[in-house]
Amino acid sequence: MFLSIVLFVLGLLILYYGAEYLVDGSSRLAMSFGVRPLVTGMTVVAFATSMPEMMVSLLAALKGSSDIAAGNIVGSNIANIGLILGCASLIMPMAVAKTTLRREIPFMIGASVLFFLFSLDGRLGFFNGAVLFFFLLVFLFYCLRTARGAVNESVSSLIDEFSATRARDSFKSVVGMVGLGTGAELMVRSAVDIATTLGVSEVIIGLTVVALGTSLPELAASVVSALKGQMDISVGNVIGSNIFNLLFVLGICPMIRPIAVDPSLLRLELPVMILFSVALIPLLVPGYRLNRPRGALLLTGYLAFIGVLFL
Repeated sequence: MFLSIVLFVLGLLILYYGAEYLVDGSSRLAMSFGVRPLVTGMTVVAFATSMPEMMVSLLAALKGSSDIAAGNIVGSNIANIGLILGCASLIMPMAVAKTTLRREIPFMIGASVLFFLFSLDGRLGFFNGAVLFFFLLVFLFYCLRTARGAVNESVSSLIDEFSATRARDSFKSVVGMVGLGTGAELMVRSAVDIATTLGVSEVIIGLTVVALGTSLPELAASVVSALKGQMDISVGNVIGSNIFNLLFVLGICPMIRPIAVDPSLLRLELPVMILFSVALIPLLVPGYRLNRPRGALLLTGYLAFIGVLFL
């Protein structure tokens, strides 16, 4: 038991620093090619911060721990909105583009509903994964069409600055990927051992401990972006990460090996995930801002959800 806890913490640290390297390297690479901050957040940074979920869910599915695989994604998506957007907006109230409310958030809600419908029979198979992955390609095509915006003087100087370090940023991205794989392996192995020892279901472990662990990169990226005033990256990272979790992770994993979905997820956690996604619209429409009171409401809702899980 003690060894499992040590390995879990070690895996979490490796996962965190691997994600930090990958986020930093990949986002700087994207900026060096003049990609707009919002699109960078929704694609490059979101992909990078979704890699922990991908690695953990894939390894869990391959090891026969499907409950951790599915629970991890649902728990991460809830944490991304409730915990991460809540914390980031408490640090720095964030403005949200009208196009985000009209396009990206509805797309995230649609992906969440589609995942719920596919889960009604208790499993995600190859066909389900292929359909989810197809919609990921649709999302990426949309992002590519809006990738490059008007380049002003400040953005142009950033492009020049980042272009000089492309080789180093590429190396950091590769090191980050290796760290993610190693950390995910340690986390999954130790999480299963801890759940077995304590008699806690793998679903709860996936929804809480593992989900929080794999959401740390998103938390770090969003909080750092908020502190730097780069709110486009902060908001785009969360929305894009949720879309990638649903369409990329749950698209690839079932095509490699079917994932079982615990019936309890359909009763509570999946509806809560959809509720958090839908709640963003009324919270953001007034003034197109997520201010501190609204952020506090999201954070309170997340803490209440965690409390209900353990009660």
